[in-house]
Parts: sequence; structure tokens; C-alpha cells
Amino acid sequence: MGFIAVMSHKQKHVPQRTCVICRQKVDKRQLTRLVKTPEGVYVDSSGKQNGRGAYVCDNPDCRLRAASTDILNKALRTVLSDEDRQRLRDIAP
Repeated sequence: MGFIAVMSHKQKHVPQRTCVICRQKVDKRQLTRLVKTPEGVYVDSSGKQNGRGAYVCDNPDCRLRAASTDILNKALRTVLSDEDRQRLRDIAP
């Protein structure tokens, strides 16, 4: 009797993150990471920038709520300035 090795293909792990506004859990690549830096809150396009981060989905309602409510203040442990809020409104979905 011979032994037949079966090659199993492992599925690559896809990180999941939660939108801080709607609380939906989706793939990390489908969300926009916002990061708090000493200069303010910015979009982290690389996803690796130093600083406290929070994720927001591409839903226009979530982006509007992120800019107009205090949900991000809590998530990023900061107080958003008027410039930060305007920067968030300018993000293209």
C-alpha cells in the first residue's frame, strides 16, 4: 500500500476590521483608515502610518457622520478640529 500525499491549499487570511460608524465588519482593504497624528487627523492610505487609527467604510452616510458627529473623537481619543472635519468631508468615497 502506498501513501498518497494530498496537497492542501491554505486560504490566505484576510484581516477584518469594523467601521467605527456603522459597526459593520468587512475586509480591511474595503475600509479607509483614519489616523490621529500630532498634526491632526488624516487618511492613512498605506494603512501602516504611526498613530491611533480608526476605520470608516465607503458608505457616504458613514463618512458624513464621521465628519459631523463625535464618534471619531472617542475612537481616536482626540477632539476633531474644524480643519479635521473639513478634511473628512473632502474624502471621495
